[in-house]
Amino acid sequence: MDRVEAHSAAHDDSATTDPVKKTRWSRWKKPLTMLFFLALIVLFTMLAQRIEWNEVFDTLADFKVRTLIIASGLTLMSFLVYACFDLIGRTYIRQPLRWKQILPVGIISYAFNLNLSAWVGGIAMRYRLYSRLGVSTGNIAKILGLSLATNWFGYMVIAGAVFSSGLVRMPPGWKLSSGALQGVGVLLLLVSAGYLAACQFSKRREWAIRGVEINLPSLRMAVLQLALGALNWSLMAAVIFTLLPSKLDYPLVLGVLLISAIAGVITHIPAGLGVLEAVFVALLQHEASRGSLVAGLLAYRAIYFILPLLITLVMYLVVEAKAKSLRIAKKPKESG
Repeated sequence: MDRVEAHSAAHDDSATTDPVKKTRWSRWKKPLTMLFFLALIVLFTMLAQRIEWNEVFDTLADFKVRTLIIASGLTLMSFLVYACFDLIGRTYIRQPLRWKQILPVGIISYAFNLNLSAWVGGIAMRYRLYSRLGVSTGNIAKILGLSLATNWFGYMVIAGAVFSSGLVRMPPGWKLSSGALQGVGVLLLLVSAGYLAACQFSKRREWAIRGVEINLPSLRMAVLQLALGALNWSLMAAVIFTLLPSKLDYPLVLGVLLISAIAGVITHIPAGLGVLEAVFVALLQHEASRGSLVAGLLAYRAIYFILPLLITLVMYLVVEAKAKSLRIAKKPKESG
């Protein structure tokens, strides 16, 4: 362990052993936990009201079983790849966590992130689950930061390649022309290359942001980040491609997904409801009928968003139940 990481570990240990901070945390822990669960209930209710359930079920009924199985398999692969972002984080913080502990956290967080916003899934859920594994607040912030970097630098690589290639043509009248989109692609590739160059050649390897030390990863870790991030976006597009009309080309579907992702971030709508469909219809309505596009995207939303959320909700409740049983089991030992 180098001097920077040793200092970070010492800082985390001193923070957790500080009696004043420990008293404050114990005072606020219960009301914050209740607030967290109330927020989950409210967000689940809002999400359920936004979804036309009859339309979703009717759309799924029209697909072949083989198509749904392929799309579900690709979805599982995508969630496992995303969970591997946190495996990189384990190496980054150098804490001996088992992959069996980390993968469920990544999968649960991703499903909640997709449906209920990054604040709930990416941040709140990770803090709650990792704190149960004994990870310090500072190290949780590092894992979160590395996961975000993996996702968006991976996006820059794949989007840069697709946009700069000219495979996606913007409709006439749009504010962003096809030529400008290619320029954006080149810029994204340059930023990605700059990140790799910084990881290889930068003499300064750490920064402190609000008391949390951030270390620049090695070049090998950065390349792995970009590869996993790009792979996850490619798998997401593969799910959509499987469910859309067969005459559409995969690179085109991938490019439209990448454009819709930015639109979803700008609008801040949970799960990007309506944004994804609007962008796909606008860019592909000359390639396929609107009805077939909307049907495929509804199936994608059911398979990639709703189904994983229902499964990971059960996973999360199991994790909470296990944690509660462990606390109850410890009390008699401590009193004895």
